[in-house]
Amino acid sequence: MPSTTIDPLATVNHHNIIPLLASYKMMPQLLRERIIDKAVGSIECTPAEIDQAYQNFYQTNQINSETELQIWLQRHNMTVPQLELTVIRPIKIHKFKQQTWSNQLESYFWQRQPDLDLVVYSMIKVKDQDLAQELYFRISAGEQTFTAAASQYSQGIEAYTGGIMNPIGIGRLPKLLAQILRSLNPEELHRPIVSDNHFVIVRLEQIIPAKLNSFTAKSLLNEMFESWLKQQLKTLESKVPATTQLTSVCA
Repeated sequence: MPSTTIDPLATVNHHNIIPLLASYKMMPQLLRERIIDKAVGSIECTPAEIDQAYQNFYQTNQINSETELQIWLQRHNMTVPQLELTVIRPIKIHKFKQQTWSNQLESYFWQRQPDLDLVVYSMIKVKDQDLAQELYFRISAGEQTFTAAASQYSQGIEAYTGGIMNPIGIGRLPKLLAQILRSLNPEELHRPIVSDNHFVIVRLEQIIPAKLNSFTAKSLLNEMFESWLKQQLKTLESKVPATTQLTSVCA
């Protein structure tokens, strides 16, 4: 083993930093962060917000003294001014989202609402097509309950819950399954379909309509922010050669 300590930053300079970032596939992430910095640069934080941000930072990083703070700064090669920018950045990003898209939130919610509804359904999945058909007819005829059939025959984790699946946003399901569940009435069974190399029987239990609460609002603001950011990156990459993109966003 070498006895000398290697300094990984010793050969890094302004001439080779961009090629290095490119070779490590880190350019897209750096461009993303610089676009965000330019967007939130003029946003102000109140003293109370800054104080709370520092408290959260200290708690998250388990920093309880000035000595521990200095050790953290040294480990991350940061100055105190750089730390403040890092600490308040999430607040500025949150404010940017609110200022930019809060007036569009309600209309965007109604646009996205069909995919945000939560669905509770039961499922049986087996490898054998004939067994799937037999189970479907048994359950339809009342010869066996869905719960009993799922517990006995299903080949996934749903076998341990009697077939019942945890509530999930219907837009997160495979397209065919989502369409089928939307077409069913509560407790209605659907004939077997092919999904993920299995024959699947589903029964709708309940659809829970989405509400524009604080959790949903935060999620939708994040969606709009990410969509905007993706477009900004796409525009930058289409207009600026790869070797000068960093200079463009750092200006």
